[in-house]
Amino acid sequence: MSGEIKIGVQLQPQHADYGQIRDAVLRAEDLGVDVVLNWDHFFPLSGDPDGRHFECWTMLGAWAEQTSRVEIGALVSCNSYRNPDLLADMARTVDHISGGRLILGIGAGWFERDYVEYGYDFGTAGSRIADLAQAMPRIRARWAAMNPAPTRDIPVMIGGGGERKTLRVVAEHADIWHSFGDIDTLRRKSAILDEHGSAVGRDTAALVTRSTAVDGADPGEVGAELVAAGVRLVTCSTSGPDYDLTHAAAWVRWRDERA
Repeated sequence: MSGEIKIGVQLQPQHADYGQIRDAVLRAEDLGVDVVLNWDHFFPLSGDPDGRHFECWTMLGAWAEQTSRVEIGALVSCNSYRNPDLLADMARTVDHISGGRLILGIGAGWFERDYVEYGYDFGTAGSRIADLAQAMPRIRARWAAMNPAPTRDIPVMIGGGGERKTLRVVAEHADIWHSFGDIDTLRRKSAILDEHGSAVGRDTAALVTRSTAVDGADPGEVGAELVAAGVRLVTCSTSGPDYDLTHAAAWVRWRDERA
């Protein structure tokens, strides 16, 4: 990603018919956002826990065909749900379908219901992070071995904020780090990330784009502060069935006014 700030919108794939999701993707691209994201869960995270819900990667393949400009991805895909080599192949395929617009968002996983109902071993937070660390070299090795190769070096976005383990994985493997929390938390953890970068011999301040969620935040009030803190991707989220893009539109206007 360049030094200019980008605007993302997460369309949470819950409480909607797929036609409503498809329409929201079209509206988001027409609005001018830079990135359209979903999430990788099997059940809603808010509202009716047994409400309507759709699967992440099948949807990304459809989005790759539907869209023409925006980058697409998951915020974030759960490492536990797919063999890393398979995930690499899925990502490479969506990369080709989209003409080189996929971001591979990935994280260690946390939503226990997904694991229990779909038969995955939930383990512990530590074991899931260790699995993520082991998966990342496999994903990159699979990309290097594939015919055809990905259309570009697929950007890897890792979400999470664990200071001792997760940020170490980010420092070693990520192109984008998605953080959670307020601006002070972001600044503190960003500094810790750079300490890990120094330890592993990687200039994370230059090589790892900072990303954060801005749900409910007024761009006029927090935008300049986020940019000063090094953030270059901000993401608004919205849920079905209506997929209100009003907040995303405000951030797009702010981005354009800065330019």
